Amino acid sequence: MSDDFGQPASGLCELVFGVPDMDCASCAQRISDRLARLDGVEAVEPRVILKDVRVRYDPSLTAEDAIADAVRSLGYTVKRDGRERETGLEPRRGVWAGRDAWRTYVAGLGIAVGLLLRLFGPNPTLFVGIAAPLDAAALLFVAAALTGGLNFFPKGLRAARIVRLDMNFLMTVAIFGALFIGEYVEAASIAFLFGIAELLERYSVERARRSIESLLDLAPASARVRRDGAVVTVAVEELVPGDVVQVAPGEKVPIDGWVEEGASAVDQSPITGESLPVSKEIGDYVYAGSMNRQGYLEIRASKSAADTTLAHIIHLVEEAEAARSPSERFVEKFARFYTPAVTILAVAVMVVPPLLLGAAFSTWFVRGLTLLVVSCPCALVISTPVAVVSGITSAARNGVLIKGGVHLEALAGVRAVAIDKTGTLTTGEVTFVEILTADGDAGARSALAIAGTLAARSEHPVSQAIARAAAESGLGLDTEILDFAETPGAGLEGRLDGVTYRLGRPELFARELPRWNAELERIARAGWTPVCLGHDDGLLGLIAVADREREEGRATIQELRRQGLGPIVMLTGDHEQTARAIAERLGVDEWYAGLLPRDKVAKVRELAARYGKVAMIGDGVNDAPALAAATVGIAMGAAASDIALETADVAVMADDLTCLPYLFRLSRRSGHVIRQNVAASIAIKFSLAAGALPGWVTLITAVLVGDMGASLAVTGNALRLARLRR
Repeated sequence: MSDDFGQPASGLCELVFGVPDMDCASCAQRISDRLARLDGVEAVEPRVILKDVRVRYDPSLTAEDAIADAVRSLGYTVKRDGRERETGLEPRRGVWAGRDAWRTYVAGLGIAVGLLLRLFGPNPTLFVGIAAPLDAAALLFVAAALTGGLNFFPKGLRAARIVRLDMNFLMTVAIFGALFIGEYVEAASIAFLFGIAELLERYSVERARRSIESLLDLAPASARVRRDGAVVTVAVEELVPGDVVQVAPGEKVPIDGWVEEGASAVDQSPITGESLPVSKEIGDYVYAGSMNRQGYLEIRASKSAADTTLAHIIHLVEEAEAARSPSERFVEKFARFYTPAVTILAVAVMVVPPLLLGAAFSTWFVRGLTLLVVSCPCALVISTPVAVVSGITSAARNGVLIKGGVHLEALAGVRAVAIDKTGTLTTGEVTFVEILTADGDAGARSALAIAGTLAARSEHPVSQAIARAAAESGLGLDTEILDFAETPGAGLEGRLDGVTYRLGRPELFARELPRWNAELERIARAGWTPVCLGHDDGLLGLIAVADREREEGRATIQELRRQGLGPIVMLTGDHEQTARAIAERLGVDEWYAGLLPRDKVAKVRELAARYGKVAMIGDGVNDAPALAAATVGIAMGAAASDIALETADVAVMADDLTCLPYLFRLSRRSGHVIRQNVAASIAIKFSLAAGALPGWVTLITAVLVGDMGASLAVTGNALRLARLRR
């Protein structure tokens, strides 16, 4: 049995079911160990934040019911239908209103009343107990201990049956041990304070889980759709590609699709992170979860609800919890050794001094119980995943999708950054710049009219840019084009008014080029691409087109450099002169031109050898090999590409370079928070363990500081990440 959920082998099935009361790493490990013993179970993945378990199994050897029954045998509830089966998310009852919470409140009330009786009376002795007289206050303390302990006793007994030293078993031993030696106040305090610590831990998980659930709330539950000539309201899950959905001002867009009627400003920040609404007209694409701000829209669905960009984001954020970071793996391994080691030490402390040294049994028994409490690693284990989920969901709300803590931590260690040019540092759209002729403005207008007429017959991006420029200038010829031909990689040719014109690469007019050297050099220095127009008698003019750099490109690179990243390296398949001009304008540290996809991979590996961890930023499709070769691959503009969403380690949903400084700032802040949480948790545990041996740390202090205090500290520290904004 493994935890590898890669490509499933033939004949295996996968099952996901909710476990609402799985709220700690100890619970997850217990479930994982139990299912691993079933025949036919190949892999188990408990996800505490989502409160679900994913199982891959051989249906010929075991059944779904057997898997669910195995989890129920441990005392957990299993939900296998409806929304709980899909996500493990519960209705909003709240951590502080459940049965365990009320038991904890009753225990706290019992302690409070008992202390009042002790201080102010009356407090008559009722009968003599085993270890100490039982007065009214003591009876209240015992009742409080037993009431609060009901949160742990059943699971503790099950843990004892399978010989597993988990938190519930240790707390059960600690409570009954304290009662046995007459430490009634301590027993009640353990039950109450540890119950509060558990509620805080669940609250931490709940906050992280609700941040994921908030993504589910972005899309409406229903939609108005035209069917059979009438408008009906249907559940979003019932929408199919081709349905025409109506969206009024102030309503959320329920489905991905194209605008078929109307115009509006649409706030698509939940998907792309863009701060301002985007104008949408007929033919424009919109995303489910966006907010229609102004006008009425009719949208033709392009996907089903389960396949929208928002659905992909939610799925990938949920899956991100399974991609455990190095810190999470370290903490899990540490806890596996730490808990048994401290437990063995606690037993030794209880037994060795009284037997070998004649020390007071009650004194050393209490110190041993204190060590048992300290040995519970709950706050330590939850410290990292809460920070990771907080960081990942914060990024998702800002239009950046990080696929797991492993990539979040890897980003924090990145030094070199490689960035693709075309479509990343530049707009990726060819635009007309200028036309140069020997005959001044009149000649330029005539030449652009001829070029635009020819170019309008071609789908090539350069031709389309020239055709658009001519049309926007009101230029063009009504003359019919005869003998039109397009030669890929060379250019166009056609006969207008009896003259055959050619539009294309400079090589088509090699004999004429020396007279135009000055103009060609100026175009090359600017990083533009020359297109020549001419006929049999010679060259009429030069047209300059360009893939312009993004306006925010230079500022983004400067900000990355201020954050300590470098070198910033531009990689492109474009020719050297264009690459040099754009590199100089953007201010990158290094640039490499004329690269094929395999050459980009080689450059990324070379950077990794020189600087260590390297991030590659590209469009997620053409740059896929280089993205895969980098420590972290970052796809830009991924909202428009399902492939980019699936292939990159990090997907920036908007085509906006300003997301990059935020992304690296978030990763480094997350790394600091994770290290702080882990270091603080370990330091607290070791300090309490060391203080328990000489009796400096009491049972109450161990619970108050080691669990409740630590849980509060790591949770509050982790939730700071949610406040980081672009």
